[in-house]
Amino acid sequence: MSETTHRPEDEDYTPAGEDQVAERLAAMTDEEAEARAASLRAGLGDYDLEEDDAALLDDWEDEDGPGADAPAPPVLAVVGRPNVGKSTLVNRIIGRREAVVEDVPGVTRDRVSYEAEWNGRTFTVVDTGGWEHDAKGIHRRVADQAELAVDVADVVLFVVDATVGMTATDEAVVSMLRRKDRPVIVAANKVDDAVQEADAAALWSLGFGHPYPVSGVHGRGVADLLDAVLAELPEESAFGGLVPRGGPRRVALVGRPNVGKSSLLNTLAGSDRVVVDDLAGTTRDPVDELVELGGRLWRFVDTAGIRRRQHMAHGADYYASLRTAAAMDRAEVAVVLLEAPHVISEQDVRIIQLALESGRALVLAYNKWDQVDEERRHQLEKEIDRDLAHVAWAPRVNISALTGWHKDRLVPALDTALESWDRRIPTGKLNAFLGELVAAHPHPLRGGKQPRILFATQASTRPPTFVLFTTGFLDPGYRRFIVRRLRETFGFEGTPIEIGMRIREKRARRR
Repeated sequence: MSETTHRPEDEDYTPAGEDQVAERLAAMTDEEAEARAASLRAGLGDYDLEEDDAALLDDWEDEDGPGADAPAPPVLAVVGRPNVGKSTLVNRIIGRREAVVEDVPGVTRDRVSYEAEWNGRTFTVVDTGGWEHDAKGIHRRVADQAELAVDVADVVLFVVDATVGMTATDEAVVSMLRRKDRPVIVAANKVDDAVQEADAAALWSLGFGHPYPVSGVHGRGVADLLDAVLAELPEESAFGGLVPRGGPRRVALVGRPNVGKSSLLNTLAGSDRVVVDDLAGTTRDPVDELVELGGRLWRFVDTAGIRRRQHMAHGADYYASLRTAAAMDRAEVAVVLLEAPHVISEQDVRIIQLALESGRALVLAYNKWDQVDEERRHQLEKEIDRDLAHVAWAPRVNISALTGWHKDRLVPALDTALESWDRRIPTGKLNAFLGELVAAHPHPLRGGKQPRILFATQASTRPPTFVLFTTGFLDPGYRRFIVRRLRETFGFEGTPIEIGMRIREKRARRR
């Protein structure tokens, strides 16, 4: 067993004594800061810069803000009994493998929304769990979700397995659809060749018009089906209202299985939007939901619980873990749900690390806090200090997903994290801050040399990313010190901060 070599540069930098960086920065005018930065910028002319340095050093501006609100696109709900190939057909319609597919009935449990486009028109496709009229327990709640999807749909796509024909459950779906009084298009799925088209013809008897023979697996007949769907869909949803043009802020609910993510989403939405069951791992697909909270619309994504190791997952669970990572990438802020009554686990720490690696803003929500006694709260504080010290900057919210206790505290925490995630520091202020900080606490000597920071710029936001032009390598411990002081000086509560270096050498003087 090899012994790990301890390197001084890996240690955190500990400043000697106090400083007056904040006071000196506050006393400096914007004009003075800009003048100092301009002088430092001009000094870079003495160094060998690379081609892409010029673009980075140019003035950087925020993107244009969002425009006016837009009508919600029309909604197509895809329904049918279990295992008729709804999710496979949905993947074919949206043109990518998003819906979880496995050769086992009942993989899809919630109603899951995806954006689709055909012939220049955009619409929303809602994949649903298999509808069963005599279902019980979790299967009953899956069926309820399918009915709710029909209630808010403009058109319904009824999927039947043409190779099996109509069953008693299919007949029950037909009865439910007739009660709902929505336009219905029949997709006779699993028709892989012309010989099987006769099986689809038998579905004329349903009274929903022409049954479209399709193959979700091979794509056969899907174009004709989508043409028929567009003919029935209105220009905008009759149930969706207005959606902000820039889009509501996107929030990913993440955490280990059965921690209460779906319960929290249902509580925030004010309805049973997601199937909740004591069985761990009920959610397989990420479930998007527009939720009005604090007087504004938010897009919440309830993700499948992340299991211990992705490589240990298989089948639907494996694809669910991939969907969770993709949902985090689509989100702007991750709310990591932790169970307050239980010890912070290795899984919890790993999930927080995944959120950090995704570069999202971060909020920690402690579920079931109302069930925690004083002794456990004292112990939890110790665990947080020990295991989550690296995210001490993340806002914390104590809530109950089941009862909605303290759910109103979530919005201020989200706002704080997102404002920090979007924050940009003017170049003058940034360089003035670093100049004062380095003057008070210079980088330690390494090999007789002391690297200097020549100039700094904020390359981007979301998350805030800074690039330092230096004369040598800055130790990781010293970079972490700079990040800590950036937070103290400029806020940045709730967002990771990234710092990169560009080491540049002085130009050789011409003789």
